[in-house]
Amino acid sequence: MKKVRVRFAPSPTGYLHIGGARTALFNWLYARHTGGTFILRIEDTDQNRNSQEAVEVILRGLRWLGLNWDEGPLTGDATSPSQGDYGPYFQSCRHALYRRRVEELKAGGHAYDKEGAVLFRMPRTPVTLRDRIVGDVVRALTDREEQNPDFVLIRSDGQPVFHFVNVVDDLEMGITHVIRGEDHLSNTAKHIALFQAFGVESPVYAHIPLILNQDGSKMSKRDQGASIQTYIDDGFTPEAVVNYLCLLGWTARDISDVFSADDAAKRFELEDVHRSNARFDMKKLGHFHSEHTRRMPLSRFVPMGIDALSRAGISLAGFGPDYIAAALATAQEKGKLFKDLGLFVDFYFRPDDQIEIEPEARAKALTPESRGLLQRLALQLHGVDVFKAADLEASLKQLAGELGVKAGALVQPCRVACTGRMVGPSLYHLMEVLGRVRVIARLKQAAG
Repeated sequence: MKKVRVRFAPSPTGYLHIGGARTALFNWLYARHTGGTFILRIEDTDQNRNSQEAVEVILRGLRWLGLNWDEGPLTGDATSPSQGDYGPYFQSCRHALYRRRVEELKAGGHAYDKEGAVLFRMPRTPVTLRDRIVGDVVRALTDREEQNPDFVLIRSDGQPVFHFVNVVDDLEMGITHVIRGEDHLSNTAKHIALFQAFGVESPVYAHIPLILNQDGSKMSKRDQGASIQTYIDDGFTPEAVVNYLCLLGWTARDISDVFSADDAAKRFELEDVHRSNARFDMKKLGHFHSEHTRRMPLSRFVPMGIDALSRAGISLAGFGPDYIAAALATAQEKGKLFKDLGLFVDFYFRPDDQIEIEPEARAKALTPESRGLLQRLALQLHGVDVFKAADLEASLKQLAGELGVKAGALVQPCRVACTGRMVGPSLYHLMEVLGRVRVIARLKQAAG
């Protein structure tokens, strides 16, 4: 049996679409599952629509997702190739190959010149596609095609068309399985005919279902979540996006819904890919982000948090690494998007006299009665032997009992005084991080 070789072949004409990212992922998973090879090929023969910026967007998106490819032209001065040293294949660098292959078709009577272009002589009989996901599909000629089903291989300006270069590259690269979106299903009869004209078997085809919006409409470029860059900018964890994309059209057997890419690769079979289209749900993706964020090691969460705070314009100058790590650790369990992290933990990095209390929080939590309670709490905290979360909780509850009030009468005013907001990290843990001096200073300031 041939070693599996699959490819992802995007056109650099815009951003990396969520559907394209899932296609890349399914190819990557199948390669990893079978011990095969995953190839990245940039289909950039249409120079009028392509851009280097779009190429960089594709590469950045795939690397962010962790979908490294296994071969390609070496980049830089690497002497010991690793996954990171490979650049993708570019069709724009392969024109000599296409010229040779089109001459081969012409010599065999499968192609001919017409008005400066080269056309392929399409068979006049139905073409049968045996698809690993869709099943058997018979592509008969349409009424229009019965008159002339031939199609262009090389335009009159000398540029090869998608159908031709796609097949030639799959042939030359030894692609064994073509895993791509169902929107390409209508092209496949032409591709099979081209492989037959070259005298070789076509790859195994597996057309995966489309990704739709929640309402069942086709996801367009303008729809929420269509671009992978959205998830990078919003601060989703790549593990969560990969996890959710796996479940958009594939059943993960013998595994919980929350899993890693490596877990999925161990189980990925084409037979488990659904036939029906998948519907994208941003709330479900948010759930996976929260789960993966909570489970990631702090050693990974902290650098990601520092980067998010930097992008939010929050200066960490003057704060030690242990303090920063402890502050961020209090937010990890909440599973926030990294774009929202700054609004959740910025109070750790503000001077005590610059804590801006939200008007609604002030009105609800800092009443004349509660300000009096804060003054008592400030005195109480002076006497806490160990300024740790458990001791702080016990001290606050003890004071509440002495004052004849519920603990909540102290908790919310204390939170607002320390953070400026009604919601935030665990109160006692954030107090521990801030430390005795800063907490007491903020309580006194809020108490007026």
